[in-house]
Amino acid sequence: MRSVVAKRSIVIGKHKTSVSLEDQFWAALKEIAADRHLTLSELVSDIDNERKNGNLSSALRLFVLGCFRAAPSVAPQPAAAQVSGLRF
Repeated sequence: MRSVVAKRSIVIGKHKTSVSLEDQFWAALKEIAADRHLTLSELVSDIDNERKNGNLSSALRLFVLGCFRAAPSVAPQPAAAQVSGLRF
């Protein structure tokens, strides 16, 4: 899978800034914002306010990683169980 890093502009608070993120991280941030009933700008602003070190792009990547690590994992089902409808 090829990962494209793109520079995107976003408004944080009342100022415009840009971040360089891979498409997959940008999509994940949008999904997380929607799940939390926040705009993307609100979510990024919250992450920006909480970061201790590093640049904003790194903080956003680490935030997404943390969200996915904290999410309950769903174990993949064996193919035979999927076909028969059985759950292990």
